[in-house]
Amino acid sequence: MGKKQSAGAIAAIPRRLLGNRRNERYASHRLRRVERPTVRIGDHVEAVDERESGFNRAVRGDLGPVPQRERPRFVGKYPLSAALGAMQLFLVDAVDGPVAPERAPIPEDPVILSRHIKEVANFLRADAVGVCRLPSYAVYTHRVSGEPVTNTHKYAIGILVDQNYESFAGGTGHDWLSNSQSFMSYSASGFIACILADYIRRLGFPARAHHARDYEVVLPPILLQAGLGEMCRIGDVVLNPFMGPRFKAAVVTTDLPLEPDKPIDFGLQHFCSVCKKCAHECPSGAISAAGKTWHNGYEVWKPDVDACTRYRVTNARGAGCGHCIKVCPWNKPDTWYHGLSTTLASRSGPARQALTWLDDALGYGRPDPDKKWWFDLEEVDGRLVAR
Repeated sequence: MGKKQSAGAIAAIPRRLLGNRRNERYASHRLRRVERPTVRIGDHVEAVDERESGFNRAVRGDLGPVPQRERPRFVGKYPLSAALGAMQLFLVDAVDGPVAPERAPIPEDPVILSRHIKEVANFLRADAVGVCRLPSYAVYTHRVSGEPVTNTHKYAIGILVDQNYESFAGGTGHDWLSNSQSFMSYSASGFIACILADYIRRLGFPARAHHARDYEVVLPPILLQAGLGEMCRIGDVVLNPFMGPRFKAAVVTTDLPLEPDKPIDFGLQHFCSVCKKCAHECPSGAISAAGKTWHNGYEVWKPDVDACTRYRVTNARGAGCGHCIKVCPWNKPDTWYHGLSTTLASRSGPARQALTWLDDALGYGRPDPDKKWWFDLEEVDGRLVAR
């Protein structure tokens, strides 16, 4: 930390950072914290190569000629997702930058600094934020370009942004708005991460943002360890107890001394073992209804990534797919009665089964035409065509 700062040199500590008051959208401080994630993790987890992700394998032609042809246009073929994707390009060069030569006169207490960073993220409109030590296996071995990744930061800050319940209520989840729902939150979380990383660098500590246009890290291990959710049946996806799977995330890695959060347990492993709604309704058949299997050191419900990717990039009746998000019983509006039902489900096995039954009985998972506001359009040869 360099020279020890004198008491007079340290900036005054706001009362909020010393007490229990929290400026957060959801009551994450009330969640049950545990020492280790609820999914079983083995002694050895290998780091992965970004070039082997489903979308990058589609570009390479591994999934066939049609996915290879459609992959470059599956976001841009809908005008709103194209606009969001274009805006996100401005964030590519904002992930890193110079660190201030002198450290700011702020406290060195990791607890205070963690509370401060979370307040900053909330101020920037994050919907949830958590901190963990950066697992070495969460860092990619290589970028898409083939360049090796060397990130040795000690901590990771996970940032979640809601994809908007109302739009999911109005659609099928695999319609023309699907990619726009994703890219709205990709863009917003990336925007927050870039500003937060820049702010930390201005305080005199190294920090790098990681978002959908420039990841150096794999997100699920970080979100899991940072207490932002549990692994779910959808696959390599962390499900949040307040937003369900209806979010996109960005990360900031840094050496700013922080206090890691603990993982959480809200009963999701049992819930997903009995629900299976996403598996039964997946249009590509990519989500397994079977039990867990071991994959790269994790005991998880392993999806068919190739089948999922093929459907998402070649979907002729929409742009992308998030049908699993649409039908998930944890995807609900932020109301007191839904909050109560998910709280009960997090603590009781019978309540989890009741939540699944009520979800079907009340019609959740079906599109509400009164909530649809978007036009069904596709760009074909430079022209927008009604679909």
